[in-house]
Amino acid sequence: MNHQAIYNLYSNVVRIDDSTGCFDANGNPVAINQSRYDVEVLRMQAEYDSQAYARARAEAYPSWQEQMDMMYHDQTEGSRTWLDAIEAVKEAHPK
Repeated sequence: MNHQAIYNLYSNVVRIDDSTGCFDANGNPVAINQSRYDVEVLRMQAEYDSQAYARARAEAYPSWQEQMDMMYHDQTEGSRTWLDAIEAVKEAHPK
């Protein structure tokens, strides 16, 4: 069960037990509409999928320390090392 989808749809749900159901703050069961739940799960998956490029870029970028070193050398040596590295990641993982 996708708990986040339920929390997104039902603000009164404070506890979810996969074997017994969803409950409000008073321990009362909260009925879940399966159709609404299914639509929310699909919406969340589409949102996650649309950010695949961002996750791939985050892994591909050089570390901040490496980037700062590249920037330093670019400034002192007039090179484009940092810019080239960033552009290569963006080209490899387009939006």
